[in-house]
Amino acid sequence: MQRGRQFLKLSVSAIFIFGVFLLCQVSGVQAKQVLQLGAQAPLDTIDISTSTGYGQTGNIYESLFRLGENGKIEPGLAKSSSVSADGKTWTFKLRDAKFSNGDPIRAQDFVYSWQRTLKPETKSPYTNLFSNIQNAPAIAKGEMAPDQLGIRAVDEHTLEVTLSTPVAYMKTLMAYPLFAPQDQKVVEKYGKKYATNAKYMVYSGPFKLVNWNGTSEKWQFVKNNQYWDRKKVKLDQVNYTVLENTSTALYLYQEKKLDLTQLDNQQIDNYRDDKAFHRYPYALTNYIKYNFKSVDEQKKALLNNQDFRLAISLAINRKTLNNRLFGSKKNDITGFVPVGLAGSPKKVDFAKSQAVPDTVDYNQKLALKHWHEALKATGQKKVALTLTLNSDDANASYVGQYLKGQLEKVLPGFKVTLKTVPSQVSASRDKKGDYDLLLVGWGADFKDPISFLEIMLPGAASNTGGFDNPEYKAALDRAMNADANDPDKRWADLVTAAQVMNKVQGITPLYQNDTAYLKNPKVKGVVHNTAGAQWSYKTAYIK
Repeated sequence: MQRGRQFLKLSVSAIFIFGVFLLCQVSGVQAKQVLQLGAQAPLDTIDISTSTGYGQTGNIYESLFRLGENGKIEPGLAKSSSVSADGKTWTFKLRDAKFSNGDPIRAQDFVYSWQRTLKPETKSPYTNLFSNIQNAPAIAKGEMAPDQLGIRAVDEHTLEVTLSTPVAYMKTLMAYPLFAPQDQKVVEKYGKKYATNAKYMVYSGPFKLVNWNGTSEKWQFVKNNQYWDRKKVKLDQVNYTVLENTSTALYLYQEKKLDLTQLDNQQIDNYRDDKAFHRYPYALTNYIKYNFKSVDEQKKALLNNQDFRLAISLAINRKTLNNRLFGSKKNDITGFVPVGLAGSPKKVDFAKSQAVPDTVDYNQKLALKHWHEALKATGQKKVALTLTLNSDDANASYVGQYLKGQLEKVLPGFKVTLKTVPSQVSASRDKKGDYDLLLVGWGADFKDPISFLEIMLPGAASNTGGFDNPEYKAALDRAMNADANDPDKRWADLVTAAQVMNKVQGITPLYQNDTAYLKNPKVKGVVHNTAGAQWSYKTAYIK
């Protein structure tokens, strides 16, 4: 998930406020199950090939699998799957299923969808997630024809996918709505109108979208009666309304007109002990990105100095940050990969395994030691760097002010200038490498550590600062190739890479996003996951 896009994804697609429902009796029969949700912003698009996030659209599009509670893989459009001994060929047997317009879902619909997404003219922001599928990178660059992609319809109900290298998290990846089928007949029927309005689309998930025209601030999901597993869908309708702020939402909750409301930082302390208080973590790490390729030689020398980066990391009191941002006095961050994203084959949280002492701890004395060593090694006495912030990130202002004050206090001779710019400008400077220090965030698209670690490999789109470490590259190369089919060895390789990142501070992690809510206990069965399609209402109901 792209850095600036992560905040967009989080703010546009992933955080909702559940609300207003009616339970009444008409002739002794209970009314329809209707749940009303609030969104912080309108939907940007419903075209899965061009979408920048899938926080809620996982309810209207379904791929080969689904994510259940705690990221458990559940059946989707595939009723079974098998993989070859070398881990490079997957065969999926499709169930009898239909799009919302009654058209049968066939293996060819997956082939068409993936090829459409990868065509350069589509300009999909997520072609990187296809990178391990045979020929996908070359197709995305326009170097090969889409029909050379490693996917084929063996027959109407058999889909075969060929990989360039084994993918240990294949089922998790195939639960992402990005990989859902598209009805070619419908795409061609509507042409440029396709996906510009709810009526110019067909749906494969438990719900279908209605009353959305591309800019609507109100829209609805209604039960998809063509959905293969419709008997498990208890809600008849989900209503969405864009809400201006959390104060309005809290008022509506107190009036018993909302079932779940997001709390802002000031509201948390008042409701922390309420039995309706809940926290929903999100696998998004906010961090400082360093420009190792700075054109200023003095700055470049510092930014490439490991002691300098360790000094910055050790000077930061992350518990203070957490407490101010999320009303939580604990600090779970142990490295780049957030808590709760993925567990080892032995069920150990990756975040626990990646921890390295004296790297992301708060230790002023050790920070000062590294600072002096950095200054000595680079022959500098004073340091002046600019920290670029994204004005569209609600937390950026406080985080920037905190970092400036803390670093200038702990590290003598360090002057930090804050430069706040709009998200588009921040993204442009990021892409061009036009920064010293950059405050960014990265959120996982799927529940595997590689979704974080691979973005810091040389040549990765997000590695704009030019981080390059031989030990880091070697560990990830083993994980993605030689050890890809051995879960224990692969996990050990990923841990090694994450520990290297901690030791050298190729990026400096600051905090993991965490959101607090008040939830009406009558709303049951809502599934929330920290990565991928975060919210699922397939099994939701009102008691």
